[in-house]
Order: sequence, then C-alpha cells, then structure tokens
Amino acid sequence: MSGISLAVGPRSDPDSGAERQQQQPSATMLGGVMGSLRVIELQLVAFIMVFSASGLVPLIDLAFPVATTLYLLALSRLAFPSLPAAHSAAAKSQQEIFRGSKLFQVYVVLGTTVGLFLPLAHVLGGFARGDDAAVRSATPHLFLLSCQILTENLVGTLGVFSPPLRALVPLLYTVRRVFLIVDWIYDVWSDSKFLTRSTPVQEKAWVWFGRYLAVANLVYFSVNLFVFLIPRFLPRAFEKYFRMRDEVCSKTAEDRRVRDEDDDGAAAAKSVGDKKAD
Repeated sequence: MSGISLAVGPRSDPDSGAERQQQQPSATMLGGVMGSLRVIELQLVAFIMVFSASGLVPLIDLAFPVATTLYLLALSRLAFPSLPAAHSAAAKSQQEIFRGSKLFQVYVVLGTTVGLFLPLAHVLGGFARGDDAAVRSATPHLFLLSCQILTENLVGTLGVFSPPLRALVPLLYTVRRVFLIVDWIYDVWSDSKFLTRSTPVQEKAWVWFGRYLAVANLVYFSVNLFVFLIPRFLPRAFEKYFRMRDEVCSKTAEDRRVRDEDDDGAAAAKSVGDKKAD
C-alpha cells in the first residue's frame, strides 16, 4: 500500500534454491497469474468489482487504473525497459529496493489499518446504518487503494518490470488518492449533520469516527508521499536501475571485446596454419 510490497522485492527468496523448486510445481498447478494470486488479492478483486458496480465511484476514478496501467506499459517499452540481466537469479536477488527496519514495518501495518481496514469498516457500517453520505465519501479512496495493492502485488509477482516502474505504481496512486481524501474530509466535515446535546452518543461517535478517520488518512498518506515515496523510495529505484543498466552495458562491452579477441586469435591461427601449409 505504501509501496512496501514492491520495496521488499520478490515474494520468494531468490537465494533459496530448494524453496524455489518447491514453489514452482505448486505455482504450475494453480495455473498462470490467477493461480499465483493470494487470498487477499482475490478479495481485492471482489472489492474492485463491487465498488465498480455500485455506482459510488466516479467515472474518472474508474478510468484511472486503466490509464495508469497503459501508461506504465508504455514506459516499460519506451523509457525504462526491463534489463536482460533482470531475468537471472542473481539479478532477482537485487530487486529489493528498500529494506525497512522493524519500526518501518510497524509504520506499514499502521498504514494498512488506517488506510484499508478502518475505511472498509466505515463503509460497511455506513451500509448498515443507511448513511449514504459516509459510504459515498470513502468508497473512491477504497476503490483506488484496492487497485493499487493489487497492481503492486501483480508487478512484484511477475518480476518483469524495472525498479522505476515498480516505484511509480504507489507514487501515482497515492498522488491521486490524496486528492480524493481531501474531498472525503470536505464531505464529512461540511456534512449537514449538526450534533447537539440531544444527539445520541452512538450517533456522535459515528460522525466523529468518520471525521477523524478521514484526517488520519490524509496525514498518513501525505507523510508517506512527501517523506518516503518521493525523497527515498523513488530515487533509490532509479539509482538501482541505472546502476544495473551500467553493469549490463559493461558486461556487454566486455563480452564483445573477448569475442573480438577470440575472433582475432582464430584468424591469426588460421593465417599461421595457411603459411605452414604453403
């Protein structure tokens, strides 16, 4: 969600050959990309389908994942293609872009709770209470967040995208969702529901829960965008990509030089052999 599913690199440990051999048969049996999806990803697909069919997500937000996917595919062809060495086991072990500490892992869990679980509970509670305004305000954020997590996991599973593209997935989605969260805050804080002393405690708690939840999401994802993704995660992804590209170019040039030397040596030996034959 914060980019950590891409930052930690591939799901399996490339250094463990035995583990990889054990996982390959099961992945083959499950069949293709859908077989590699975990339960949480299937749930995200269900959320996306429900949100898309509910009519609660604006058309521009429905089109955003499609446009983002097409843009990333274009970048993968034109700007940041996958390097040949990226398909080797040694290069897969270098796909890790950012290694966080235990405190950072707590930060990610906090973001998952604030950004996914609590808004989902808020939406479900809104359905149960008949609060259409609360449901309509939080649903676009949940829809794009589900698309983001699913895209991050798919990109990490396929392993054919370069580090800059893997870093751009959470960056592009987070930028868009920050604007959605601002609209969410405006909706819940400018709601026509005025709380009075006679308002039931449960109703007050529900209203303030929605308000503080929207603010918490804005704070977390703004910090995530301006403190982690832009200044740390994105530059490290570009640095790793260009370093790998330089290594590939150097190796290609070295292989060409060795091949030319071998060809020159073979030509010289053939010339010596021809002179001896004469």
